[in-house]
Amino acid sequence: MKSLHIALAFAATAVAAATGCQGSRSEHMKSLNQAYFDSTVTAGEDFYTFVNSGWEKAHPLTAEHARYGQFNILNDSSEERVKQLILHLGDRNPQPGTVDHKVWTIYSQAMDSARRNAEGAAPIQAHLQKIENTPHEEMTDLFLWMHGNYASPLFGAGPMENLANSNEYAMYVSGGSLGLGDRDYYLENDARNTEVREAYKKLIVTQMMNAGLAEADARRIMDNVMKIETSIAESALTREESRNIVAMNNPRSFAELKAEYPNIPWDRFFIETMGIESPDTVIITELKGLDKSNKLFAQLNDRELKDYYLWKYVAQAAPTLSDAFTDASFEFNKVMSGVQEQRPRWKRALGATESALGEAVGQLYVEKYFPESSKQYMLGLVENLREALGEHINNLEWMTDSTKAQALKKLNSFTVKIGYPDKRKDYSSMEIDPALSYYENMHNVSMWHQRDLYSKWGKPVDKSEWGMTPQTVNAYYNPMANEIVFPAAILQAPFFDPEASDAENYGGIGVVIGHEMTHGFDDQGRNFDAQGNMTDWWTAEDAKAFEEKTKGLIAQFDEVEVLPGLHANGQYTLGENIADQGGLRVAMTAFLNSQKKKGVDVNSEEAKIDGYTPAQVFYMNYANLWANNIREAEIRSLTTGDVHSLGRNRVNVTLRNLAPFFEAFSIKEGDPMYRPEAERVVIW
Repeated sequence: MKSLHIALAFAATAVAAATGCQGSRSEHMKSLNQAYFDSTVTAGEDFYTFVNSGWEKAHPLTAEHARYGQFNILNDSSEERVKQLILHLGDRNPQPGTVDHKVWTIYSQAMDSARRNAEGAAPIQAHLQKIENTPHEEMTDLFLWMHGNYASPLFGAGPMENLANSNEYAMYVSGGSLGLGDRDYYLENDARNTEVREAYKKLIVTQMMNAGLAEADARRIMDNVMKIETSIAESALTREESRNIVAMNNPRSFAELKAEYPNIPWDRFFIETMGIESPDTVIITELKGLDKSNKLFAQLNDRELKDYYLWKYVAQAAPTLSDAFTDASFEFNKVMSGVQEQRPRWKRALGATESALGEAVGQLYVEKYFPESSKQYMLGLVENLREALGEHINNLEWMTDSTKAQALKKLNSFTVKIGYPDKRKDYSSMEIDPALSYYENMHNVSMWHQRDLYSKWGKPVDKSEWGMTPQTVNAYYNPMANEIVFPAAILQAPFFDPEASDAENYGGIGVVIGHEMTHGFDDQGRNFDAQGNMTDWWTAEDAKAFEEKTKGLIAQFDEVEVLPGLHANGQYTLGENIADQGGLRVAMTAFLNSQKKKGVDVNSEEAKIDGYTPAQVFYMNYANLWANNIREAEIRSLTTGDVHSLGRNRVNVTLRNLAPFFEAFSIKEGDPMYRPEAERVVIW
């Protein structure tokens, strides 16, 4: 199914950051490099440029990257570590059937382009022929077979935590997925959307010809796919609508599902594609989208449906086939992101291996690179940030005491996960055989993960599960478990440095922690209570005050022109913008509290670090996290499809609301970074 977690946009920041050991101090900056500061620009003119201009010049974009920033440096380090761990597995000649052998087999096959090029499209020919040769009376069987084989045409379905009761699973049904992701690519006819649409058409034709079809057939398939996906796009949620969780919670009894969408063979669907009895109740996330899919299933003729199925199948298989397929995909990606060169094959092989057996690879990573001391330190730092956010909630002027009490209850109920899962995933039943083609093995992997998902149905939710692997350079907040999660890989140099100053580290990982905590109280997270259930725990007065404040923050980002004629989308990025600001405010409070406990006067000359006050270093390191170079095409793509604001805006727009930032750098009225107090928006 289309991932509801992604649709709800709860995945948190791609921030990469650092923290230092309690009690350690440094006379010199470790995370920050003064050589990168721009002496021609003041902090009050353009803070992002003031901190990062030199970094950008020292890290020009290579052909491989659409954007490259501090986050990428950390990710490169993690990838190199994982690569060496996997190569070491090969050196040990792991025994067939073991998890190590499965990891090594997937990586080796992903690297073996000679074999895949020799096989060409042969691994998928039998399935393509099955689709093509299905008679009319068996078209429903074909539809169910497609859903059972990980292609999910017309709509998606699957179990996920129940929005109303996070301890149990609910069955969700979503609208149809789009090859281009966003509806505007199909419906808007400006130059950029037309360019992307034409590139997608070319991709479909090329890939179908790579699969062995004649050009005329490939073009017919492209026409039918575009017809169907454009129709789906007409009913798809807008980017802004996709953030309205309440509107996506539409429970229906099974009888109502069949009555409202009668063209879909629901009685057979759950039994034959998931192996479960029909659920008593389903939650429909996109009413208009499912209605359109229901109509299309009845209206489309066999030829149109088969062409749509052929493309869905080839599209999901392409990454595991010959270079002709991956090269065609890259040509499309060049248009989408502006990148000029494919990622090295070993990096793509790592990505495939981690998608297949991510937690197994993570176990290797943790054993080698994540000491228990890092986990214990992080747990302590999280408690510092939790205490600071509690102070902020208690001091809010716009929130009533009854709602504050519920907010504090939720804050104190946060589950904290650091480093790695406590329970290992069992991959023993995953079938991977070196004698099979790479496609066949990866298809088996996909089916294993699908069965693993479906097997959860009818069982209590296992809240020990993780949504990221330990080697992932990221962090997230999960509202349906009310948990904040920090994988091991985010805690590495240059962002996690035990020798760095407290100011740098609280401006780094401290902000990340505060960011994830604040997601529990952003425009989406605020809809969930301390148990992770979607409940309205706000008074009407407080909800109105919150929404009024968010309008101001939306407007601040909307007014930013990221490229000529293209503005940022403040509504779509609202949750991340709230979390960025909350993270900064809470981390600064936690930092000041920590220094007070140590008896450090942050305003003294002795507290300065390379001549800068601790507060200045705190904000500079935050800006340093977002240093990056980015291509114009990628700016357009991210503005369309990413819930995070661009790095420059995460610095400059966010900081312009914070009085302590102005005080730290003596920013005054008339300076471009200054925002009058009446226009500032402070939420948490």
